[in-house]
Amino acid sequence: MLRFLPLVLILAACGPEPRYLIDTPVEAGSARLRVATLEVREVSLPAYAEASEILQEDADGALTQVDNALWADDPTRAVTLAIAEQINRGSTATVAPEPWPLEEDAQAAVHVSVSRMVALNNGTLKLAGQYGISSYDRVVRERIESFDIVVPMTGEGPTAIARAAGAAVSQLAERIMASLS
Repeated sequence: MLRFLPLVLILAACGPEPRYLIDTPVEAGSARLRVATLEVREVSLPAYAEASEILQEDADGALTQVDNALWADDPTRAVTLAIAEQINRGSTATVAPEPWPLEEDAQAAVHVSVSRMVALNNGTLKLAGQYGISSYDRVVRERIESFDIVVPMTGEGPTAIARAAGAAVSQLAERIMASLS
């Protein structure tokens, strides 16, 4: 019986890695937007943030993988959906990610380009970049806005990083809603 112990230990070590969601806090509201329909274009993330591995900045500033931790969904898809869902829940507009599912075009679109999405070694998560509002029929003024969001991580490890990422994306969605109000 003991001769199988090494095999059992090896197989146990090969178990699936835990996966974590970029989940925004559920906040319902009724912010009145100047558009009735809004398309959220696919979010552009830096290459390191697009990876399935959860990364954190170490003391030397290098980004290293958090042991045994992966994102549960493709980060680009997860962030795009989280922004669309948060604006849809929190506003009067009908909001969906691209491709726009309705026959008639959306009145406006938001294009998000993230330059930094990283868990820093000081216990915060930084989400920075810019978003652009485009309006096919000039329903709202087109513009580009910068954002630099820093969220404290409560605790350490992948759970804290995932919660902070969700909170940062939620703050970004709130800023987009405010700019369309």
